[in-house]
Amino acid sequence: QISEVLVGDLFTDAEWKRWWTSAKKAMKASGYFSVPAKKSEPIALRAEPVSRAEELLAFFKQTRQPKEQAAALDQIIRFHHEFGDPTTQLQPIIQRIENTAAQNQKLHSPLTFELVLARDDLLEQVPGLTTTRPDLTLERLISEEESRLNEILPKLPSAKERRVLQALPRSLGDAWTRRAWQMIGSNNSRLVAQIPKIFVENGRGDELQTMLERAVSEHSARSEIMIWLCRERANWPKLVTPEVLPAILSAIERDQHDEASRSSRLRDLLLDDRELISDIFAGADVSVARDIMRRLLLTRVFDGLTKRSLMARMIKLYPELESMATGAQPEEKAESLIVSWSSLHKRREEYEEIVNKKIPENSREIGVARSYGDLRENFEFKAAKQMQAVLMRRKSELEQMLHRARGTDFSNADTSQVSIGTIVTLRGVDSGQEESYTVLGAWDGDPERHIISYQTAIGQSLLGKKTGDRVTMNTDHGTATYEVIEIRAAPVDVAPAPVEDHGVALDAG
Repeated sequence: QISEVLVGDLFTDAEWKRWWTSAKKAMKASGYFSVPAKKSEPIALRAEPVSRAEELLAFFKQTRQPKEQAAALDQIIRFHHEFGDPTTQLQPIIQRIENTAAQNQKLHSPLTFELVLARDDLLEQVPGLTTTRPDLTLERLISEEESRLNEILPKLPSAKERRVLQALPRSLGDAWTRRAWQMIGSNNSRLVAQIPKIFVENGRGDELQTMLERAVSEHSARSEIMIWLCRERANWPKLVTPEVLPAILSAIERDQHDEASRSSRLRDLLLDDRELISDIFAGADVSVARDIMRRLLLTRVFDGLTKRSLMARMIKLYPELESMATGAQPEEKAESLIVSWSSLHKRREEYEEIVNKKIPENSREIGVARSYGDLRENFEFKAAKQMQAVLMRRKSELEQMLHRARGTDFSNADTSQVSIGTIVTLRGVDSGQEESYTVLGAWDGDPERHIISYQTAIGQSLLGKKTGDRVTMNTDHGTATYEVIEIRAAPVDVAPAPVEDHGVALDAG
């Protein structure tokens, strides 16, 4: 009502807001006015002044809900210096806050975290105060609620969320990096932005880089991770490789088929950041760019015009790839993939199942769903069409892979150096610990058993090394240097070779 009278005649809107903010501060400071938080409630004039401290205490005592207590406590912390005898006046509040926090830990965990953090702030600001629940600590909460941190942290104010993240190392010990990485994988944008800072602040940046390298190379990184990486690429140059683009495409494809995480943010970033493609392909060989352009051509998440726009950025860097966009000239022959007979057999089985079973079933599902009518609101039809896109994309990928695949049983592997079909034993130069890796075909990786594809970063760094050579590799624990101490032949793949495929020989030369 006041604004209706004054705005226009005496104040502009901006002037009114500044004046009214100052007026409210003055009224609150005088103690004669009760200024409510809600605009719809009237301002009350008191017969006697009430100090801000008394007003805050009265408000806190009236609160009934934990959320109200948390808000009142924040105000008490903000104006703690206005309490004449803070130790006496605020000690009962500490007890009440701690009781509320303990009672709500299971049902309202985010509020419990907020209350404990606010309690800690008040104890720090007023040294005379003491806790009544020494066992109720942030570290204990984190430890007990570790499995639920993914759902708790996004519900906290950002400043308090960061304090919880900063407490992870002292709360979880060496296991904190594993839990932090799992939280990054939750695809929450705020967590993805904050957690890398915690790794760096605790000297674990190399460990995070290794985790990110693996997620990018395996195309398992979710969209928020890729958004963060693209935006922060200047600070993580070793992660900015051509493999980033296929990882982005995979993340967008997952989002498109996941109702819970469907978002266009990563897609928009890829299209709007005009320097991204040139940055990730800086110094890359044309053969690498050619393979990735094929991947771009196969994806179904972009229409033809968008694909051409993205390919134009690549062609600007690699003019020799223009024929792939225009179709005017044949592409160069893709490099062969060396694979085991058993993995080749599995890929062929997958292809046959898709072609002979899954695609026909999906076609029938589309027909049935179409019969329900009104395709705009037909969930069954949309779901079936989305599955059709997934199946056709996988069919195309398998066709290309099978065309390039060359089977082998790894017999006659060259053991004079690390080669495909060998087991290499390494000894850490600093640690003295020994590790063995079996280097096999493109589709044979099993990291838990230390079986690696020759195409992986570790595989590529080992190939060609001889006994006595040293190699530096990125491991789960950071970068380390190893010495090759033994090379021996891997077991022969026992799966029979298909009659129509003559395979490849792996003997020396």
